[in-house]
Amino acid sequence: MPTILIVDDEEDIRELIAVNLMREEDYKLIEAVTGLEALHFARSSKPDLIILDLMLPEMDGLTVYRNLREDPRTKTIPVIMLTARGRLEEKITGLELGADDYLSKPFSPKELMLRVRNLLRRTNPLQGSSVVEIGPFSLDKSALKLHLDGSSIELTATEFKLLLLMIESPGITQERGDLLKRVWGYNDLIQTRTLDTHIKRLREKLGNHGNSIETVRGVGYRFQEA
Repeated sequence: MPTILIVDDEEDIRELIAVNLMREEDYKLIEAVTGLEALHFARSSKPDLIILDLMLPEMDGLTVYRNLREDPRTKTIPVIMLTARGRLEEKITGLELGADDYLSKPFSPKELMLRVRNLLRRTNPLQGSSVVEIGPFSLDKSALKLHLDGSSIELTATEFKLLLLMIESPGITQERGDLLKRVWGYNDLIQTRTLDTHIKRLREKLGNHGNSIETVRGVGYRFQEA
């Protein structure tokens, strides 16, 4: 039974999320009202996913997220951020920090449930051969771990899935819409910076091997072994 931490200071929003989650699946739910409560429950309960509002008392959501990622106990927990409609800078900052997904308020409960299911599915062990190796890259699908030049590289579950999809088809261009659909479950017509932001962070983490992910202008991205 996956555990989900809902963090929002608005009781009606927490109730809306909780009712829809329980209607869809058998989840264990934990609720937090403040940023400090969120950190406490995240560290003590180690949930499988966190739904995090950015406008919180005591400590704002972006600061909570930074603390989660700096703590070894919580750094790999996937996070869906909730932002007020029109606060574009918050969304961009959240994605640049490495958030797995975001939704703007007011949101469709059905859309949130889709994002939750897709994100939990991405963080489960992947099927098939356990290890994929190409050049200096070694991806352990059962542990969601990347080893590059013999060193372990810390990736989020979303970054791992994105890299794996490209590495499993080297030299083949992956269209933006296809990547958005297979990694995030988005409709291929959606306009979002999610993909570009995750590619940017992935390249940074790959260091000198970041240029193995090539941009195919106007189409998408491909992995090209150096």
